[in-house]
Amino acid sequence: MGAESRIFVPSLFNQLHLVLHILTINKFYMPRAKESRHSPALYLALFYFLSVFDLDLSHAQQPFLENLQLDCYNNVPSTYGYYCNGQQRSCNTFVIFRSDPPYYDSAVAIGYLLNSDPSRIAEINGVLDIQKIPKDTQVIVPVNCSCAGHYYQHNSSYTMNFDDQNYFTIANLTYQGLTTCKAMINQNIYDSRQLEVGMRFTAPVRCACPTRNQTAKGVKLLMTYLIRMGDTISKIAERFGADRQSVLVANELKETDWIYPFNSLLVPLKRDPTRAQTIIPPPPSESPIPSIAPVERSKFRPVLLAIGIGAGLVLFLLCGLLVWFLHRRRHGEKKILDKKRESGSTHEQPQNMASSKPPFLNGVIREAIEILTVYSFAELEEATGSFCVDNEIKGSVYRGVINGDIAAIKRTKGDVSKEINIMKEINHFHVIKLSGFCLHEGDTYLVYEYAENGSLSDWLHEKSSRPCLSWKERVQIAFDIADGLNYLHNCTNPPYIHKDMKSSNVLIDSNMRAKVANFGLARAMENGGQMTSHVVGTWGYMAPEYLEHGLITPKIDVFAFGVVMLELLSGREAIKQGGGGASGGANEDQGGGALLLSASVRKVLEGEGVREKLRGFVDPCLGDEYPMSLALGFAHLAMECVAKDPRSRPSMIEVHMSLLKILLSSLDWDPLQSPNQNSDSFVYGR
Repeated sequence: MGAESRIFVPSLFNQLHLVLHILTINKFYMPRAKESRHSPALYLALFYFLSVFDLDLSHAQQPFLENLQLDCYNNVPSTYGYYCNGQQRSCNTFVIFRSDPPYYDSAVAIGYLLNSDPSRIAEINGVLDIQKIPKDTQVIVPVNCSCAGHYYQHNSSYTMNFDDQNYFTIANLTYQGLTTCKAMINQNIYDSRQLEVGMRFTAPVRCACPTRNQTAKGVKLLMTYLIRMGDTISKIAERFGADRQSVLVANELKETDWIYPFNSLLVPLKRDPTRAQTIIPPPPSESPIPSIAPVERSKFRPVLLAIGIGAGLVLFLLCGLLVWFLHRRRHGEKKILDKKRESGSTHEQPQNMASSKPPFLNGVIREAIEILTVYSFAELEEATGSFCVDNEIKGSVYRGVINGDIAAIKRTKGDVSKEINIMKEINHFHVIKLSGFCLHEGDTYLVYEYAENGSLSDWLHEKSSRPCLSWKERVQIAFDIADGLNYLHNCTNPPYIHKDMKSSNVLIDSNMRAKVANFGLARAMENGGQMTSHVVGTWGYMAPEYLEHGLITPKIDVFAFGVVMLELLSGREAIKQGGGGASGGANEDQGGGALLLSASVRKVLEGEGVREKLRGFVDPCLGDEYPMSLALGFAHLAMECVAKDPRSRPSMIEVHMSLLKILLSSLDWDPLQSPNQNSDSFVYGR
């Protein structure tokens, strides 16, 4: 049988499979019994046809999508995923992902996005967990591929972080074509036209297991490969040591067919891929513009040349427009200043800045004014009703409405240059955002995004006015905080230490998602840590080495976060006055017989009867509505975070990944069933 016929027979099967799928699954096409009395006969005939011609699932191949993944509302079943036609219902395989700074350029970040083990990604690709991987470098990602109904997929999830995202951009830009918008629409309950920041989506990654025919020929796995500009079937097959004809057959391609960049291709492999085959940065001359790549590259060179010339002309025109615009703006600003000098008047906002600007803000304003909005005091007075009591949130923080948007306005005294310098550089969904500031009579007013549901401390310690947080909400909040701290420690340049992590500095938005706030004590991280004689912070959250020696490292944030985790688990405050005179050092007693929450957890998790003691420790308002095994894992992780020796504490990356495992298991937990039944399979580890 020739290559053509080997492709044709599976294609015929796929068409029959589609007919069965429509008749049995899609209610829109399902005929009513009284309207079609021959439906059972049709089913029997089709199944008889399959049995006679021996077109069983294990012989079928997978159709190449071409560019159908770009159509979110097509009627082509293969856009849901690769057909479940393999010899096994599940298998271990690999996908290729291109490093994409600044969000997905490390083993940890890519592992988080694709729900894969970062340590395995790092080992396979010969990098460290947190090492930055150059842009567009191909990264091997191990995944578990399983049948979900009619199609193979690897389950990952994604939380929407930007309001301009949708199923199309998430599938084709964030996941780079490893999933499709059609598949995401099919597997998520959210209307594609009403997506909001904070929503969590299922993202089914495309993968497949070998068929019986492929296994018989020695194929071990089908790797999902993302096609790059300039790729050809011959080059892909040669690089990975695959047979060219097997790649064509696996994707139902002919010799004359074209392949398309930014699309997935199955590559049959007889052994696992290696770093030498994939960690190859693309040539700098390659264009990022999506285009068609034929099987033979020589046919495509004129197209590339035309694209290059066109891109150059567009770039030249844009540069000219930019120069013209900057010249006009500078000329306009000069004319306005000249008029103001002639009239002897200036706007209230520059007056405030000139008359009340403290010396320490001279350099900060010059840098921040290009990024942040500088408000006049009159604008903030109008926004807050002259800072009336009704708009007071807590302390010196007020609720205000500016240009129709609600904001939190914080009045501060003293040197706030560090906080402004840090906040203007930070942009993360789980870190509160600074939008602007105002200087007036020696005070600085910082304008932040507004978190509708107040602080985490209010939810945990003022329960009379708020409902009880559910188990899933608590784990999600913990994960959000860890995500924000991990961003500060590992994703900013320079990295930052928060230094004042506590439940009152965690704000909750309208979707019950957490945001790290209050960077008044934050500072840039230095290699080897820093020492200070000026110890400031909140009792109960300060790490022993910071209290006793003034040592500042990222581990003091880990300690404080561990205390917040214990607050989430128990509903108790970080420090209890009159706790019976606990002793034993700074980690247990900070004066006046105050019992620390960080010391209490050891008594719960050590010795016998751990589960019974934990039931007494967990927030009573939860009742039995939590999975015991996951609560144990959560408590153990918190106890590691509050270890007295900073070297015994996990890093924020390790905490982040451990919480991801607990969160995913919690989202699968059904509170209507016995909590112990649903979660005993969870194994804690970091």
